[in-house]
Amino acid sequence: MPLVGDLRTLLRFPGFRRLLTVRLLSQLADGVYQVALATYVVFSPEKETSPAAIAAAMAVLLLPYSLLGPFAGVLLDRWRRRQVLLFGNLLRAGMALCTAALILGSVPDWLFYLSALSVTAVNRFILAGLSAALPRVVDKERLVIANSLSPTAGTIAATAGGGIAFLVRLLVPGGNAADALVVTVGAAVYLLAGLASLRMHRDLLGPEPSRVQPRFTAAVAGTARGLLAGLRHLAERRTSARTLAAMALMRFCYGALTVMLLMLCRYAWGDDGPEGGNADGGLGLLGLAVGISAGGFLAAAVITPWAVGRAGQLGWLAICAGSAAVLEPALGLTFAPVPMLIAAFVLGLVTQGSKIATDTAVQSSVDDAYRGRVFALYDMLFNVAFVGAAGVASLMLPPDGRSVPLVLTVALIYLGVAVGMARFQRQ
Repeated sequence: MPLVGDLRTLLRFPGFRRLLTVRLLSQLADGVYQVALATYVVFSPEKETSPAAIAAAMAVLLLPYSLLGPFAGVLLDRWRRRQVLLFGNLLRAGMALCTAALILGSVPDWLFYLSALSVTAVNRFILAGLSAALPRVVDKERLVIANSLSPTAGTIAATAGGGIAFLVRLLVPGGNAADALVVTVGAAVYLLAGLASLRMHRDLLGPEPSRVQPRFTAAVAGTARGLLAGLRHLAERRTSARTLAAMALMRFCYGALTVMLLMLCRYAWGDDGPEGGNADGGLGLLGLAVGISAGGFLAAAVITPWAVGRAGQLGWLAICAGSAAVLEPALGLTFAPVPMLIAAFVLGLVTQGSKIATDTAVQSSVDDAYRGRVFALYDMLFNVAFVGAAGVASLMLPPDGRSVPLVLTVALIYLGVAVGMARFQRQ
């Protein structure tokens, strides 16, 4: 297989092997930590979980990526990247242990969220550092392959970390102690990621001191001006602007349905039914739904190139949204586990398929000089749409998660996207 051959070639570079090890361990820990937070917020028997609490947790996990992302590089280009990977992971390990202690101490929610926010904020620097360091460990001819394989491997590691967290949470007795144990496992893996970075020389990953912009304030101001220029450039590219708008709306739908699924797993599908006295049954179903949705993401990676070749980027977006508009209410209005698990696969497929098509449309219609800034805006829009959906869902969902108005509203949004993309393609 070409993929296996490409990976074998890249692994001949010792710097790449060591950097990839840090990425895999770091994102494995991310998966453990994020699922630990989700299970504590949603499935802790001591908590009366609400959609608003879920929305707050999503904001903590996702907004730092959006708000800090464009500016993380300003500091990252002034510090040795090897040192960022080392001390960033060590810092996250310590703060994750603090989170575990806060869970055991039953502290006020705001203090717990502040601790979790600190860990996820540092994560932005780690991921940016891993990407920025790649050109220092592979040659130019293999940089595109490395940019494709390395983040994909990291995503797989994060998914595996989530699976480990679900497994640990189901095997040990429930309660805050179980959640604290899972967070501690994540802290241990963060520590391993930090120690793994010591296998690289401190200057291996750059940056070169002579290339660092001398004034920090000038760098920050330049980043802000660059984002505004990217926004103006995007407004002049109708294809990119409309596909980004469509992707944001579909991401909004996915976020709203994610909150609904969490509430169903917590209260409607738990071992003790709507009262939610024993949520372990619902937690197992949530883990299964996450795995099935990931299967939909993988299916999209296989199907989308073929589909785009026949229907075009806009046509494939319209097909994805139209399929979701039909299947989401047909499966979701049952509020039963099996149809909802099927819906998880369908929504994983159409959401990721739409994102791949959107990425391609933006890459092909935006000038190369603006591409990085536009993708920074894309990243912000992607996460803000998801968090905004959680906020809207928190206003519409009843305690058990069964909301006919939410399912129908999401179906109408999908239908609007399908119609809009079909019309735009004809134009």
